[in-house]
Amino acid sequence: MVESRTMGERLLTKILPPPGLPRRLAVQSAIIATGSGTFLTGSVVFFTEIVKLTPVQIGLGFSIVGAVGLVGSLPLGHLADRIGGKRAWVLGALGEAAAFACYPFARGFWSFLAVIIFTSVADMLANGGRTVYTAAALPSESRVRIMAFMRAYLNVGFTVGAGLGAAALALNSHAGLIALVLANAFGLCVNAFVVSRMPTIHAPRETRAKASPWGVLRDHPYTTLSVLLSVIWLHGMIFNEIMPLWAVTMTDVPKPVLGALFALNTVMAVLLQVPATRGADSLSGSVRLMRWAGLASAVACPVIALSGMTHGWLTVAVLAAGVALTTATELWASAAQWFFQTEIPPADQRGAYVGGSRSIAGVARMVGPASLTFLAIQTGGWGWWLIALLFLACTVAIGPIIGWVERTPRNGAALPAAEPVTVA
Repeated sequence: MVESRTMGERLLTKILPPPGLPRRLAVQSAIIATGSGTFLTGSVVFFTEIVKLTPVQIGLGFSIVGAVGLVGSLPLGHLADRIGGKRAWVLGALGEAAAFACYPFARGFWSFLAVIIFTSVADMLANGGRTVYTAAALPSESRVRIMAFMRAYLNVGFTVGAGLGAAALALNSHAGLIALVLANAFGLCVNAFVVSRMPTIHAPRETRAKASPWGVLRDHPYTTLSVLLSVIWLHGMIFNEIMPLWAVTMTDVPKPVLGALFALNTVMAVLLQVPATRGADSLSGSVRLMRWAGLASAVACPVIALSGMTHGWLTVAVLAAGVALTTATELWASAAQWFFQTEIPPADQRGAYVGGSRSIAGVARMVGPASLTFLAIQTGGWGWWLIALLFLACTVAIGPIIGWVERTPRNGAALPAAEPVTVA
């Protein structure tokens, strides 16, 4: 009996974050993802049937939103630094809830564009506040592990939301589509309430003159690191967009198998995100994890290319190996990036620094789809090797770049002393 109780307690520690604020943050992640997953499942159908948009108008609208994100992430992250993470998080969540409540009234392109831009601005403010708050509220020695729990619960929420969204779509009615939007608006209101009940945490203020948030872009070592991280994160584009397109056009895999491959990614993300953070509580450990992430994606590219030359169940197995490798990249890169984004910036500029990183990542998201599609699909497959070389270059470069970051003062403040990174 004692042994079984001990085993049960060990199991709970693996699936439940520590009690108190860490557990509340994980629950918040599940709440927000459930609403988002519900809406995203049927968003395209909603925009075409309710808002009466063409696919071209939908694509153009989100491209404009992407451009707004390029210029808005940094100043909104700076605003979160100034007004406090919790306040920015709550205001952003309430703004998103108000925006989604307006979705059913949008008709035509211009009202659609106004609503999605407002949604994007509110989301950037909420994300900036979330980063500032969690970095200040969680102790550095356990911060990455708790953020991993938050990410795992986020994936659980998305899965539940996708199921609810599919059920709403099965109604095949306008009422079901509007329910998707209102469910997300309700979830955002609940999210704002949950965040408002969290303890107020004041981030430490540096004893120096206030630095300009635009100085983040002149912090060349950090912006170089952000570019490298943006390249590593192209693995997500490969998994979500390029690999399915490759599988449909260049392999003999049955289309229903694609759903099972996406499920494999979800299961791995939920079960392995926390274990994957082992070592991410130090700079050298995070560099090592980022190297593993880059190497995993570099290996994934020729593996995926191989699926174009196999048949039957062997093709399924090869694609599953590609999914496992890209998911491993996601797990390791997430853990390392959490450390970089919370420990490298000055405590009172985390929002601006993360906002700057998101602006740089936005460029990769704009050029990535067309570039990767050309290399992977239009070349007939040999372009996968060029993509692999890009990931391999990031694997080699991460150590020297982090060394440069360590040697360079941040935007008006020196980086706290850390153990030197050994470049292997």
